[in-house]
Amino acid sequence: MSRQAVAARLIVQALEAEGVEYVFGIPGEENIHFVDALHDSSIRYVLVRHEQGAAFMAEIYGRLTGRPGVASATLGPGAINLQLGVADATTNSTPVVAITAQVGLDRIYKESHQVVDLVSLFRPITKWAELVPSPQALPEMIRKAFKTAQTERPGAVYLAIPEDVESAPIPEGLAPLPVNVVRPQDPSASQIARAAEVLEGARRPIVLAGHGASRAAASQALVRFSERLGLPVATTFNGKGVFPDDHRHALGAVGFMRHDYVNFGFDEADVLISVGYELQEFDPVKINPLRDKKIIHIHRFPAEVDDHYPVAVGVHGDVSRSLDALGDAVRRRFEMNGTGQKIRRMLAEELAQGRSESGFPLSPRRVVADVREAMGRDDIVLADTGAVKMWMARMYPTYEPNTMLVSNGLSSMGFAVPGALAAKLARPERRVLAATGDGAFLMNSQELETAVRERIPFVVLVWVDDAYGLIEWKMDLELGRNAHVAFGNPDFVAYAESFGARGYRVTSAGELLPTLRKALADDVVSVIAVPVDYAANLQLTGRLGELTGPF
Repeated sequence: MSRQAVAARLIVQALEAEGVEYVFGIPGEENIHFVDALHDSSIRYVLVRHEQGAAFMAEIYGRLTGRPGVASATLGPGAINLQLGVADATTNSTPVVAITAQVGLDRIYKESHQVVDLVSLFRPITKWAELVPSPQALPEMIRKAFKTAQTERPGAVYLAIPEDVESAPIPEGLAPLPVNVVRPQDPSASQIARAAEVLEGARRPIVLAGHGASRAAASQALVRFSERLGLPVATTFNGKGVFPDDHRHALGAVGFMRHDYVNFGFDEADVLISVGYELQEFDPVKINPLRDKKIIHIHRFPAEVDDHYPVAVGVHGDVSRSLDALGDAVRRRFEMNGTGQKIRRMLAEELAQGRSESGFPLSPRRVVADVREAMGRDDIVLADTGAVKMWMARMYPTYEPNTMLVSNGLSSMGFAVPGALAAKLARPERRVLAATGDGAFLMNSQELETAVRERIPFVVLVWVDDAYGLIEWKMDLELGRNAHVAFGNPDFVAYAESFGARGYRVTSAGELLPTLRKALADDVVSVIAVPVDYAANLQLTGRLGELTGPF
């Protein structure tokens, strides 16, 4: 049989037509024709060490580019290992196409070796999941997969390709379909007029910008809107950077587990203008507990239903055009009050406190301050789930969209190391740092080998406390004690060096910043182990619990 006539080659041609640059995965017996076809294509196959890593790589690539990242695996256990990253992508509104092998059509209908109903497993965690029934279906199904993944609201899709379909001959003339992209529409004039009427009657409106604003590349429009109307802007953790934290109207990020400084801005507000906000980013009960705020929802699609998110006006269309149109329609200007100024001052004071702390192990504030000092304005930090995420997301100033990435929809541990690899591929001109706890690091640390082998440089900063620090924090807060959260760790320097990466151990507060600068300047994979004193956790939540408003 001609190598060019195998259906696997049509799959690869369709991926090339979609503009795919990378496929992250592990091959199996049932998809060897697909992997072989990739070898002869323009697509770079990144062989990973665990399928979960492949899915996280595809997710972060999709988040940074807006184009679906592609993850590949074999059937059965390989496919099932992809599921965490696939679910993470869907809950974080990120385009991903997951493609796995499946047993042949000649035995999928009966009890047989490695037969699992993969489509049924993936369906609840994707926008669309289906089995490819024949080579003739491939062009349409692959085109639908990519279109579905990246159409708002984006998410993951899944295709199962039976072994005998992948290796089957294809009919003459079968080819990939042309790519068409769904374009956003202008908002309706009536929606803008109704939203303007709500804003004209507001006392203290506030803007909440979410992940959708970043996806829509609405940063400049958001700044124009804020400056034109004099409105304060907060972001979600996933929206960090879409409004620069050094802007005089910035209030920081909302999403911490306790009533943080920025929450006081919402306490005083009577109108909430949510821009690209999705409810899974942060529970609306924490910003509208009394259900008394009028909400203007600006996004490409209608809001989900929630008792604490009663939408007064939905403005659906291109986010930038919607903001500009609403800014033109509102004739009044608001003034930033003392609350906004105090919120900004308290955040700045906390970061300044971190710069001056010299204890060892280091305080989390010192680590955040030194990371900010070492990183450029548009460099990328991935903050893994745990206490690291809480400190980084609330304190780390960001100035550009997608320069600090977290998992906020599913809050998956272990995404930062594989995600950093994909971030460097998506943005090779930027420096990339994965900030991760020791617990999350060891969940996917095997991808250090992938990065070294593939020569993809980034820095891993491991916050070492020998425990699942966030769970310990929560248990201490709610139960007054903790249990079953402590563990042992390897020698992280020797561990990194065993993969061929560079390892560094921080032994004093003054060592962290120069070590970060050296590792970031080197064009290699580096791991920095920094001991952290999480006594600051309870100090922080205790202090926040004592704050009372209004400011």
